Amino acid sequence: MASKSPLLHRRFVPCDAYQAKTTEGYSLLPLRFLPLDQARYVLTNFAGEHIVLSRGVFHEFVTKQLPMHSPYYNELKSRHCLVDGESHIALELLAAKYRTKQLILSEFTGLHIFVATLRCNNRCTYCQVSRQGPDKPGYDMTEAVADKAIDFMFRSPSRALKVEFQGGEPLLHFQIIKYIVEKVEQRNEVEGRIIEFVICTNLFLVSDDILEFCAQHDVYFSTSLDGPRLLHNANRPNSEFDSYERTVSGIRRVREALGPHKIAALLTTTRASLSQPVEIMDEYLRQGFNSVFLRMINPYGFAVRNAAAAGYDVDEWLVFYKQALDYVLELNYQGVPFREEYASLVLKKMLTPYGTGFVDLQSPAGIGISVVVFNYDGNVYASDESRMLAEMGDRRFCLGNLDADSYETMMLSDSLIGLLKETMAEGVPGCVDCALQPFCGSDPVRHYCTQGDPVGYKPTSDFCRKNMGIIKHLIGLLEDDARAARTLTSWI
Repeated sequence: MASKSPLLHRRFVPCDAYQAKTTEGYSLLPLRFLPLDQARYVLTNFAGEHIVLSRGVFHEFVTKQLPMHSPYYNELKSRHCLVDGESHIALELLAAKYRTKQLILSEFTGLHIFVATLRCNNRCTYCQVSRQGPDKPGYDMTEAVADKAIDFMFRSPSRALKVEFQGGEPLLHFQIIKYIVEKVEQRNEVEGRIIEFVICTNLFLVSDDILEFCAQHDVYFSTSLDGPRLLHNANRPNSEFDSYERTVSGIRRVREALGPHKIAALLTTTRASLSQPVEIMDEYLRQGFNSVFLRMINPYGFAVRNAAAAGYDVDEWLVFYKQALDYVLELNYQGVPFREEYASLVLKKMLTPYGTGFVDLQSPAGIGISVVVFNYDGNVYASDESRMLAEMGDRRFCLGNLDADSYETMMLSDSLIGLLKETMAEGVPGCVDCALQPFCGSDPVRHYCTQGDPVGYKPTSDFCRKNMGIIKHLIGLLEDDARAARTLTSWI
């Protein structure tokens, strides 16, 4: 007679298995910790669940002197920070939670960026892609390159594929956008994937014909809005000095033609922005947005060669970020629904069983496995930042070329696989023991650009300092301010 399945044996256990047992103590499960402030520690388990303890309770816990009747005992037990004689399936639950957290890796590459052209009709002070003039030839994607990029994209096993058009200014080469959208839709009649199209544009060239096409093919828009008129025009000047007016007009036209949710906006912080957190939030509200994504300048392209990149350090930016977040929370208290998107991404990792597809908040790094960039010339990069670095003359993160290399050659290349191995935060010096590691990620391109090494030296890493500042601030709000905690939780 065949033996019974082990699963059946585990389904039914004797009644005494559920009865209270006396124990001789408990054992610590794998955990990380660091000071939250002078009085408290934050602990995280292997799956990223966290708990905040006073220094006294923390000392009792790690020295195995915490009594079972302590109100913290069962909480630590439920967060898989300890195991005792009554813990039957603690390790199995912990493993299941970790697998769930990493499930996004199985989807593989979802975001595919098509650089339609490097030409641009704007002169942004912080441009990261070393743009070319609007009439300069030789910087447009051809149909031949587009065809090979589409073939490459559909090799991804991901059920959902996002096609994002970037530049330069992609509307300067709208004919290739039309070509790619129609080709992808035709191919998807067989593939059956979930497809999303997004155009990242300054909106200067939006026309009725463009909007009609986008309405027919369910295309979204993303634009840059840096704040009120004077600030936006200073950050993103054009020859007519009406960048703000044209952007705002474009936002209105997109909403009228496609609907209120078909356009999003992105903010880049310059030194001039640091003194205007409230004014920037108010501008986003004035233009009908219900969220803002606060980000620092990346050290690539033209941004490296002017004061926009060197104009502030991460500590100054964190002051700006916290002031802006405080104002966003106050708006919510007044009944105005508004959220900060980077905080929402971090909170999703902190408070839910799931990870996030955001490239900078993944371990290993999201380069290649979450995003691939097809440049106008057929070169393929592991991230948009990789492409920006290449425009500065350093092709360290170029995966190959669509004419010369296959999907397998590029996606299994040493330049990608080696980076993924090096950026597993669970084993990176400075990250492996950090309690905030489950909520953070890796940015090998930025570390390579600023520190000369893809892994980076964490004590002097701006990326590390920024994320630690944000995450600790969010944990403090969740612990100390019930009203803020309810609002932040609602964002996820």
